[in-house]
Amino acid sequence: MATHVSEAPTLQRTPLHALHLARGGKMAPFAGYDMPVQYAPGVLKEHLHTRAAAGLFDVSHMGQIALRPKSGKVEDAALALERLVPQDIVAIAPGRQRYALFTNASGGLLDDLMVANFGDHLFLVVNGACKVADEAHLRKHLADTCSIDVLADRALVALQGPKAASVLARVCPEAPGMKFMDAGSQQIDGVSCFVSRSGYTGEDGFEISIPAAQAEAVVSALLDDPDVMPIGLGARDSLRLEAGLCLYGHDIDTTTTPVEAALEWSVQKSRRGVGARAGGFPGADVILFQLEQGAARRRVGLLPEGRAPVRQGAPLFADANSADPIGAVTSGGFAPSLNAPVAMGYLPTTHAAVGGLVFADVRGQRLPLRVSAMPFVPHNYKR
Repeated sequence: MATHVSEAPTLQRTPLHALHLARGGKMAPFAGYDMPVQYAPGVLKEHLHTRAAAGLFDVSHMGQIALRPKSGKVEDAALALERLVPQDIVAIAPGRQRYALFTNASGGLLDDLMVANFGDHLFLVVNGACKVADEAHLRKHLADTCSIDVLADRALVALQGPKAASVLARVCPEAPGMKFMDAGSQQIDGVSCFVSRSGYTGEDGFEISIPAAQAEAVVSALLDDPDVMPIGLGARDSLRLEAGLCLYGHDIDTTTTPVEAALEWSVQKSRRGVGARAGGFPGADVILFQLEQGAARRRVGLLPEGRAPVRQGAPLFADANSADPIGAVTSGGFAPSLNAPVAMGYLPTTHAAVGGLVFADVRGQRLPLRVSAMPFVPHNYKR
């Protein structure tokens, strides 16, 4: 009788895979892709270099989607997308982008995404682990009014750090004139790219969508600058944690609402209350109630009082001897910029005030953590 041997699923490769190998990237599976975790300098140096100069990240595993209105009016695509998100999409001016959230019927989060207005269509960037489900979600609900085009033939990179603008200016003279959340087409070293002044490190920087065939040439031109270092997933995670930014599947998921996740700032006034475009998105009854009355729990920053990092999944307790946890850590690790551990997690609102003390169970020991304001490291966006 033949024995069936199951094979591990083949990892996908980004258009920059060969470049990562050539530069000594240590590769590992992430969101179905073979991705660089770090390079020879290591996570600590990559992290600090991004904060001091400029780091370049391959984020091509993320989904890029064009939402094209069948009517030809971008306002119709915006109104259609508002059926799925609690954000004001209609108000995004041409050449601008906005953070948004796909919600479910219970107010939970299916994904977080960026939405840009490119004048005649909307350009969406969604998380890699969610992109297949997000595409299906869009097709199910918006196919009557929009064409949903997955842009699978493009790479996506992030150039982040205080020197990002001066680096990009050498191959894209228009870059320094962009402000935070500006987005549109730009020529980079003669290649037509989509560029936004945004990112997920808390630093000034840019996200650049490049045709796959030209990706290696454009990225190599950026890496030729001595201020730029290639950065892997390890430093990408520590940078976003210091910036107090959520990672989908860890700090936010289908069980967390925007209010619980401290993301209510992303829900504009026009989608709240009783206006013409208020509500009308999945889970609106739950989310609008929590916006008015508050939620029972809250995502908070946490500063361990010792030197030991407190990792994801660690239960949180009201005191050192409590039997029952009141919450859990969702992201945690060492913050190189602070030379100290930091974490995020959920606590009942009764315990979420800044300065409060809770305890994490780490290998049977109760370690004290102080509830902290976020971000842990100030944001440096160009407003």
